[in-house]
Amino acid sequence: MDLVEVTHRYYRAVDADDVQGVLDWFADDCVYHRPGYGPMHGQPAIAAFYGGERVIESGSHQLDQLLVDGASVSVRGVFTGRLKDGSQVQVGFADFIDYDGDGRARQRRSYFDTPTV
Repeated sequence: MDLVEVTHRYYRAVDADDVQGVLDWFADDCVYHRPGYGPMHGQPAIAAFYGGERVIESGSHQLDQLLVDGASVSVRGVFTGRLKDGSQVQVGFADFIDYDGDGRARQRRSYFDTPTV
């Protein structure tokens, strides 16, 4: 399984506001840790976040580095976009993803270089 392509597929889905594509990327029993939010456990929590709770209106991710180590992937990049309050942002991020045997994200941790998103 090509975890580089699987990871790129997630960022393409989120940038396209493809909530179903994002949900398909996460495992059913996933946990997502993101600053400013409690841990999101399972598909219903992920659907609620990407379906409306997320403060980002639109934007795109530029991936500067993607490293694979077994079933774990580390990503460093920059997100550029617009928040729901209309403000423009450009923020560095790092994601750490653990995949299950089916190539679905079972755990993800995101970090940002600013508290805006």
